[in-house]
Amino acid sequence: MADTEAADIEELVAQQAIKTVLYRYCRGIDRRDFDLVRSCYHPDATDDHGKFRGTVDGFIEYVSKTLVRFERTMHNLGNILIERDGDTARSEAYAVAYHRLPATAALPLRDYIVGLRYVDRLDKRDRMWAITARICVIEWSRMDVVADPQDLSHHYTMGIAGPADPLYTL
Repeated sequence: MADTEAADIEELVAQQAIKTVLYRYCRGIDRRDFDLVRSCYHPDATDDHGKFRGTVDGFIEYVSKTLVRFERTMHNLGNILIERDGDTARSEAYAVAYHRLPATAALPLRDYIVGLRYVDRLDKRDRMWAITARICVIEWSRMDVVADPQDLSHHYTMGIAGPADPLYTL
């Protein structure tokens, strides 16, 4: 195989491995699988999520307490651009994150929707790509009242934020 073909294959493998880290992060957040979230970071990584700036352990503690107020969340990634230099890479991933807030006595059912970018530095250590530094960059947000919520639970299996989700039981 020519050197350029080998380099192209190495680049494709690295790109896919990095995208998989980003996808696993979203799955971990949405399923409240904080071990999975932690596995997306190197142990000495930092995360800047606005109100929280600090270590991975601190981020896990922060996000696990923050997410309990939502019935469910769904993070969708798009426009992922990865620039790799050997065993270091920079990644920018556009995301739209949906957060369902339950109705209360004072407030109706609402969806909090955020347009954001995950700007990451990732390193490959011991043959594994993981986030070394992350900045969550907010582009826009909005709050929508859910005027006519549809109860689909009698027709469909509903997602669960936790280990009882079909992802873990099938």
